[in-house]
Amino acid sequence: MNDPVIYLDHAAATPLDEHVLAAMQPYFSYQFYNPSAPYAPAIAVRRDYDQAKATIARAIGVKGDELIVTAGATESINLAFRSIGGHVIVPAIEHHAVLEAAKSGEHTIIPVNEQGLVDTEEIARAIRPETRLVSVALANNELGTIQPLRDIAEVVREERQRRLDKGDKTPIYLHSDASQGVGQLDVNVARLGVDLLTLNAAKIYGPKQVGLLWAAPSVRLEPLIVGGGQERGLRSGTENVAGTIGFAVAIERATAHRKYERDRLAMLRDRLQAKLMGAFSEAVVSGHQKHRLAGHLHISFPGLDAERVLFALEARNILVATGSACAANKGTRSHVLTAIGLAPEVADGSLRLTLGHGSNDDNIDVAAAAIIEEVKREYARAAQ
Repeated sequence: MNDPVIYLDHAAATPLDEHVLAAMQPYFSYQFYNPSAPYAPAIAVRRDYDQAKATIARAIGVKGDELIVTAGATESINLAFRSIGGHVIVPAIEHHAVLEAAKSGEHTIIPVNEQGLVDTEEIARAIRPETRLVSVALANNELGTIQPLRDIAEVVREERQRRLDKGDKTPIYLHSDASQGVGQLDVNVARLGVDLLTLNAAKIYGPKQVGLLWAAPSVRLEPLIVGGGQERGLRSGTENVAGTIGFAVAIERATAHRKYERDRLAMLRDRLQAKLMGAFSEAVVSGHQKHRLAGHLHISFPGLDAERVLFALEARNILVATGSACAANKGTRSHVLTAIGLAPEVADGSLRLTLGHGSNDDNIDVAAAAIIEEVKREYARAAQ
């Protein structure tokens, strides 16, 4: 009989929470109605859909009718970037969805420091008269580094005020992809200071292909998808009722248990990190050691091929990552590790270990022992 799977790649995907699935199931069967239809059962579904949006909205401190539900964070990001246009500023370590959206027009990619932190002065220097958007993720998906969004928001606010004082009405907004931060961090838009926010249900034990974009009322959006005029005309297509219901339950549970889960994950991560660093003094932990997500551990074993370790661990039913799922799919070295200046021989020996609901003392200890064993085996092979 095979050993149970130990899953350490929660940054890539999370399993669907059983409470989320239970809430969604009726909308796949007897509550299947199109919420735009005029008869009573469909009107009831519309009420449920609107209530789900209101629940999601409360988690970020806004109104339900300000949300646009999309087919995931990538669509939300594209909707934001294509709507605003003009010159945009993004850090070099952003998710590929942000980087590719930025590269579709005038853009500046700013550097980060070796911990993956954005310097607000770099943003200030990059702002041009035609800059309309700054986009910085709340937390990096590979390193877990948490960005100083409030400080960045102040830079954007000051630039907006300077323009207004000169009679320049060119808008400038701050967008954040908070997909990795939600569930571990506060994502209230007022406290973050953002004008646009992207979230993804699949990162908080909700359904895949369900995301949202919130935009402040002052932000004018233009639809990417036209048709029947759903989502205030900004995202046409029959509403994903089941997915939105699931998103609402997922974010409600994530918000309610956030402090407990954050503290629990941080203890487990520190336990795992201590074991690995105790076995390999040459190992390198990347990302900010204080301002990082509780469930993230990015560790490198210089001189190793991390993919060989990954496959050896998979054979033992331990699932880890060597970087973001997008970078792995392209078969390229992580742009994040390049941006923080990690040497190639260090970057190529990197594992991203991300913990979640299924992580506990026992399986973390099993995983640590297996990683130590496989890394030692790989170092011995490389020395031959």
